[in-house]
Amino acid sequence: MQLSSLHSTTDVETYCNKEQIKVVERFFDLPLDYNDPSGEKIRVFARNLIPKNKAKTEKEENGLPYLVFLQGGPGFEVNLMGSSGYAGEIHEQGYQTLWLDPRGTGLSTPISADTLPVRLKSDQDIANYFKHFRADSIVKDCESIRQILIGDKPEKEDRKWTIMGQSFGGFCAITYLSFHSEGLKEVFITGGLAPLGDNPDPNYERTVRKVISRNKIYYNKYPKDVQRVRDIAAYLEANTVVLPSGGHLTVRRFQQLGIDFGMAGGIDRVHQLVLRAANDLELFGKLSYKALQNIEQSQSFDGNPIYAILHEPVYCQGQAPRWSADRIVQTIPQFSWTHVKELSAADPMYFTGEMIFPHMFDDYATLRPLKGAAEILAHDDSWGPLYDLEQLGRNEVKVSATTYFEDMYVPFELSQETAAKIQNTEQYITNQLVHSGIREDPKDVMKRLFQLSRREFA
Repeated sequence: MQLSSLHSTTDVETYCNKEQIKVVERFFDLPLDYNDPSGEKIRVFARNLIPKNKAKTEKEENGLPYLVFLQGGPGFEVNLMGSSGYAGEIHEQGYQTLWLDPRGTGLSTPISADTLPVRLKSDQDIANYFKHFRADSIVKDCESIRQILIGDKPEKEDRKWTIMGQSFGGFCAITYLSFHSEGLKEVFITGGLAPLGDNPDPNYERTVRKVISRNKIYYNKYPKDVQRVRDIAAYLEANTVVLPSGGHLTVRRFQQLGIDFGMAGGIDRVHQLVLRAANDLELFGKLSYKALQNIEQSQSFDGNPIYAILHEPVYCQGQAPRWSADRIVQTIPQFSWTHVKELSAADPMYFTGEMIFPHMFDDYATLRPLKGAAEILAHDDSWGPLYDLEQLGRNEVKVSATTYFEDMYVPFELSQETAAKIQNTEQYITNQLVHSGIREDPKDVMKRLFQLSRREFA
């Protein structure tokens, strides 16, 4: 398929920030369904950053190679970046950058229950719509945009660009390598060497072990939180607690705070939320508005519903996810408050991790209208291919990856299986950083990636 004929652009807006970064805000009108190129269109947004210290004229700007950043998630947009952090490290290497809001997020025809097209009349209609927002469609968007921006360059190599994928962005990068490697000059991946199976079960079978390990570290560091968490759970079970958004803070939603255990400082942040809630119960016999606000602001599903509804389908090729995380967690009693409350006071209740559960579509206010569609998608086995193992096995594009030994979101063992299946892959493996390493130590992570890129083995 020639993607170049499927798109159009809208007006761009250009300005410079105080860090001497030229910002070009670009919008592209692209097919919702690439199998129906003349059908419905969606708008896709990408923010183009050009470091002025690397290009002072328009001709010099045009000569800077592109590096496209693919965001984690799924279902998250990209904030305005500048000249610090990993963006600054990339710009120092002489790239101009393109920060994509993946379709359905940010300014890219964002999905929420209140912005769905009016033509969607049923849960099945909504489910069918969501199926166009996985990595395969995101990659086709990238290819369309590449052809718009650099597709007319006279030299073949100048018509390629470099991509960098963080977490789920790495999943997208591997899909890109599978089906459109002709557009790629080089690939960088951080914490995103995706499992290459057909369903999410192998991922969650390993992830749950790491979540248990992080729970043990948490309670070892904060032993008094064993009782605090039990007291909070007992209160939530006995009371209907409504959050500022209208959602319900149930025991099971409270347990989802453990998603932060896999990020740097996450264990300490969860402790602060527990301490505040326990203190409120002691002083007031209830949870204060501020405690509820803090808890709600630490959970992103209300504002990023793709993160919930497509979280398990992003692993699927020809198989249904069938609420994978929920099935696996139910086999471990300490994730169940019903079980834990019958044990001694010394037994902790475990927090859950980056996992999606059916009950979330009751507990989160903005997910409730999507409950029927989520149920349909959980039992849908018609998902198309995300990876081509034969193509990956003969890959010629350089892949340089940072992999975290203690990653709670992308299991290390599965990452190593993936790395072995993608030809021309080199890794920097560390146990000193976790999944958020690119934010916590961008200078080291980017330095290591660019060193790997040189492929100097002597």
